[in-house]
Amino acid sequence: MSGLRLLVTGDDSVDAIDELADLADWLRHEPELRGLVAFADPEPGPGELGALADALVVAVGSGGALTVLAASLRAYLSQPRKSDVRIVVRAQERTVTVDAKRVNDVEALLRETLRHLG
Repeated sequence: MSGLRLLVTGDDSVDAIDELADLADWLRHEPELRGLVAFADPEPGPGELGALADALVVAVGSGGALTVLAASLRAYLSQPRKSDVRIVVRAQERTVTVDAKRVNDVEALLRETLRHLG
């Protein structure tokens, strides 16, 4: 299994932490993704006791869970209130950004991201 790291960005009106929590809740409602979605443990900066999670980690392989994740991200970003939200997907050195304008390409983008991981 490969771990994808999902970050939420957007314009100034987007609260990334709230959107990340909303995305986590959305993905956890997918039966095939239950138990595969977790908040990433952030590393505190110098002098900090802790920090809020700024990313999700989704454990997916190249099969069914990836397809479900792609379909779920497409549906999530298709909501009218998500038009300014972008999801950055990272797998090791590879990064893709998915937004409402590219929702039809989600699965292809995720597969391309994971391809070099074997």
